[in-house]
Amino acid sequence: MKDKEKNYFIALYDVARVINASLDMTTVLEQIVKSVVEALNVKASSIRLLDSKKKSLIMGAAHGLSKGYIRKGPVVVKESGLDQKALKGELIWIKNAQTDPDFQYGAGARTEGIKSVIVIPLKTENKVIGVLRVYTDKIREFNNQEVQFLEAVANLSALALEKARLHQALQTNYDLLIAHKYRLDDN
Repeated sequence: MKDKEKNYFIALYDVARVINASLDMTTVLEQIVKSVVEALNVKASSIRLLDSKKKSLIMGAAHGLSKGYIRKGPVVVKESGLDQKALKGELIWIKNAQTDPDFQYGAGARTEGIKSVIVIPLKTENKVIGVLRVYTDKIREFNNQEVQFLEAVANLSALALEKARLHQALQTNYDLLIAHKYRLDDN
């Protein structure tokens, strides 16, 4: 097994282990994006989640991006050609985010030193709930192994988000049941 393949395997194992060990979504998402940056040796990575109105992508976690870039403004789906495509389930690669018209913040990419970007949809069942983004500081194409690694990480990320959502719903139902039981006992 090549060293790079082994690194992807180890990184995937680490992602799966973190997902299994925690229900704290912030911790899980931060570890995922950090693992992606380390495994692919890229500038940065982020996970953005679709808001409830499906109009913008909210930052879930980022690693390797400056606070200024993270705060540059909302990613509005109707203004971001690449995210419109990704939210339809497509993997999108942009050769140069600084000049590509589908990239909403080209000037921000220039300031941040971002060149190539790959965007992988986070899918649960038949629904896209967000995107995993990977940013490079030089023009870079991603090979099949890297794409497969990123698709696996995106799928694990979507599973983690669904697991956390189900846990939260279960906790809410339990709390309501207990509150109702105490009200009945008091009467």
